[in-house]
Amino acid sequence: MKMDSLVLLLGFLLLTLFSQRFSLPVVVALDLKNTTRYNKQVSTLRLERIEKHLNKINKPPVMTIQSPDGDMIDCVHKRKQPALDHPLLKNHKIQKVAPEMPKVMKTMKPSSSSSQSENDTVKGKTGGIAWGHQTWHTNGTRCPRGTVPIRRTTVSDILRAKSLFDYGKKSQRRTNVNVNRHADAPDVVSGNGHEHAIAYSGSSNEVYGARATINVWTPAIEQMNEFSLSQIWVLSGSFDGTDLNSIEAGWQVSPELYGDSRPRLFTYWTTDSYQATGCYNLLCSGFVQTNSRIAIGASISPVSSYASDQFDVTILIWKVHTRFILLNSPSAYDPKLGNWWMGYGENNLVGYWPAALFTHLADRATMVEWGGEVVNTRSTGEHTSTQMGSGHFAEDGFGKASYFRNLEIVDSDNSLSSVREVSTLAENTNCYNIKSSYNNDWGTYFYYGGPGRNPKCQ
Repeated sequence: MKMDSLVLLLGFLLLTLFSQRFSLPVVVALDLKNTTRYNKQVSTLRLERIEKHLNKINKPPVMTIQSPDGDMIDCVHKRKQPALDHPLLKNHKIQKVAPEMPKVMKTMKPSSSSSQSENDTVKGKTGGIAWGHQTWHTNGTRCPRGTVPIRRTTVSDILRAKSLFDYGKKSQRRTNVNVNRHADAPDVVSGNGHEHAIAYSGSSNEVYGARATINVWTPAIEQMNEFSLSQIWVLSGSFDGTDLNSIEAGWQVSPELYGDSRPRLFTYWTTDSYQATGCYNLLCSGFVQTNSRIAIGASISPVSSYASDQFDVTILIWKVHTRFILLNSPSAYDPKLGNWWMGYGENNLVGYWPAALFTHLADRATMVEWGGEVVNTRSTGEHTSTQMGSGHFAEDGFGKASYFRNLEIVDSDNSLSSVREVSTLAENTNCYNIKSSYNNDWGTYFYYGGPGRNPKCQ
């Protein structure tokens, strides 16, 4: 009997060691409307790789702030942030002196009576989110000077991704679908399920940045690996090749990336058409953060409500042209500068993408896009019901449809001017659409979005 017990004990110990080495059950919680939870078998080797990656991107904090939405915000010394791990930034000195903000040059057009009456309604109901308010600000705790706030990445965050390599990355744009569009239209059509409703500027002029104000919603997401975002793209390079450079910023709902359904401030960059370079937020080295009050990847609040109050945020991406510096402050010229800066809210500089990261964008951009993007996985064989914007079509208008207003371009003189005309593109207007217009207060603007699957969108 004792021998049998010993054999059973040894067998149990061997089984335990084997299971620890090759397969470990891990519970990953997903707060998609606070309802979904699943189990995932993960090998110890994969967990070791994930922990190694987390040690690389989660830098030792000076202090940590617990956000009411569950995020952990680490206050990391600015010289210890992930950006400086990039091979091209090994000897990078963080730009201490902020560049001169672009000057605003208003361009007026006559407004129709219908546009003006709409705008009179807008005045009393829209509100900018105060200095870019984020949920983690609620308890009043701030990161100390000399540090930057970074949303902590967890094992669960990475396990939701398809793989460690794919974590924090967009899938590559492909071009195997044709739609009717202008010859100069951006080739955003993708065979990997990405759908868009965008406005874009042509590539005839030199572009040094763009700005817009976007109202924030909480679109419903059908599948965990789908997302809905609203953003600005600043682009240069070829849409047909592998050298497209893109700088992007806006708000996004992505259960896979963040583990919940809250709208969050995000950034993205790539220099090779989303193949290997770049990432979301600070999930790889590259973007240099300088602001101690704005956390990239943190949730935004408050958000807009249907037929009620509307809340919006202003996003600015720009660089100061070297010719402008030489003409106005030649002593301040540094050939290593020319970085692409990001502004959030009213005159809040978040940080910059160093020019050294880019090829085509090292000098200037050739195209700007504004608008929405969703992922349609067709997991059930039908079009997704993932919403874009507010989930309502453009023709529903103010208070119901999502909008971009005051579309502006930065020129070589570091001036912001209203975009006089834009072209628009949507791959499937039965699912998501876009309608642009102009008035004196909102300049060039558009409504966009849609519900996804419906009787005309299958």
